[in-house]
Amino acid sequence: MLIAIIQEPTMVRHGGKILSDQLVKLGVERVFSVPGESFLAALDGLYDSGIPNIVCRQEGGAAMMAEAYGKMTGKPGVCFVTRGPGATNASAGIHIAMQDSTPMVLFVGQIDNRHTDRETFQEVDYRAVFGGLAKWVAQVNDTDRLPEYIGRAFRVAMSGRPGPVVLALPENMLSADADVPDLTMPEVTSTSLSADTAQIILHELAQSQRPLVVVGGPHWSPQAQVDLQAFAENQQVPIAVSFRRQDYIDNHHANYVGDLNVGISPKLAQRVREADTLILLGTRFGDIETQGYTLVDPAAPGKRIVHVHADADELGRVYTPDIAITATAPAVLRALANAEHTGEWASWTAAARADYEQWLQPQESPGALKQEDVIKWLSDHLPDDAILTNGAGNYAAWLHRYFVYKQYGTQLAPTSGSMGYGFPAAISASIAHPDRMVVCLAGDGCFQMTCNEMSTAIQHGAKPIVIVMNNGRYGTIRMHQEKTYPGRVSGTVLTNPDFAALARSYGGHGERVARSKDFPAAFARAQAAGTVAVLECQVDEDALATSLNLSDLKS
Repeated sequence: MLIAIIQEPTMVRHGGKILSDQLVKLGVERVFSVPGESFLAALDGLYDSGIPNIVCRQEGGAAMMAEAYGKMTGKPGVCFVTRGPGATNASAGIHIAMQDSTPMVLFVGQIDNRHTDRETFQEVDYRAVFGGLAKWVAQVNDTDRLPEYIGRAFRVAMSGRPGPVVLALPENMLSADADVPDLTMPEVTSTSLSADTAQIILHELAQSQRPLVVVGGPHWSPQAQVDLQAFAENQQVPIAVSFRRQDYIDNHHANYVGDLNVGISPKLAQRVREADTLILLGTRFGDIETQGYTLVDPAAPGKRIVHVHADADELGRVYTPDIAITATAPAVLRALANAEHTGEWASWTAAARADYEQWLQPQESPGALKQEDVIKWLSDHLPDDAILTNGAGNYAAWLHRYFVYKQYGTQLAPTSGSMGYGFPAAISASIAHPDRMVVCLAGDGCFQMTCNEMSTAIQHGAKPIVIVMNNGRYGTIRMHQEKTYPGRVSGTVLTNPDFAALARSYGGHGERVARSKDFPAAFARAQAAGTVAVLECQVDEDALATSLNLSDLKS
């Protein structure tokens, strides 16, 4: 991979102006921030840069919005936060970007570097704090090196397995002047695949009787979805997706057999065990997909494994593959899309598909407002390009089980399992795609992690519809608590606000929904409001998961 760097004519500018001009050269469309006096020069540089600055209410929300932008575009999401507590608040977004392989650059205002190691006000060693969370962490101490560091940050964020980069910006460095050219980075030409890459995979596939293809990871695109579906049809192989990557294939497709998530279908889990060949395309195939490494033992897999990943360091990190290919999954699928049929797996695939369709059938949960009814209605009535976001909690199990994703770019969810993600992600999506419907699913606990970003949505014209499943508890933890320490409820009960009134207090639309039959009309009113909206759904406390009630654990 060759990258040419072209230097342009110079002029004396302060560091904040150098930084913002470099971001313009890199094609940054917007940044997310919470302001701080430590990077005033950067804010000044952004003033006339033409880059919108989405001002957020807390750094965690800002970082999650930037991460969601990176997920949607494949380009680094950019976030600015101040030193000390500002940076540590943003760490949740950095962790999401790392585990989700999302390109992101976090700029952190830093103390005057002439006072380092004096425990100056809000001083933090960012290399130590973020060293295990980010791909690369650095501090820019010289103004004239800003373009160099920024260029490298964007390259690192995008290369191999994408991820977050953290750059600390001392305030004296940002306010100082320098005469330094911007860097212009042209498009990267990817190395061509070996001519026999597709044949290697097809040969391995031809030797198997029960193959399973698992897709996931970064670099995906609408074309990759088309190529995946063509490959699946030609070879008649079953396609499973990794955790929270359900939009990588049309879920209506006859070869789609389900997702490897926390609440996996038992029959799909059994097929993972029974498969004699795993074709892993882009996915790391980690803890969640393997149910804590129990479905496939890293020490003795008991099956052939072909692993394709863009980062060579991921090949063999957990599972030692029989065939390892360093390439992006979409590039490999482009080569596989029109390959000739190599084996007979139609019956194996059809049986797996039948299992998935059976898993889709709603299992009734208690109460007048049933989450399976809500999700089924959304799945049947939302536009195919509607964007669904969520954070973490048992409520998400209903979404993952019953919503049928139709096209790529419609799912924003943290594979890291971070609570609070859904709402900031929905705001980011609505700003990026004002012409598309954006729906956020959240639990009452999850929503309250970041609901202060309601004013960010109002200020910047975002209009997601937020569906809050309110059961008055941290449901996931209560479930595990009842399984492990039955009857000893501790720290999982919530006293909640009136979420509908809260939305109205910010200038949005809000209402409560207590019965499944009332949901469609309430959703129509929320959509017609043309602003951020909250539908608070009153969920029966007994409904813990799609196949589990609280009363089952107490009996």
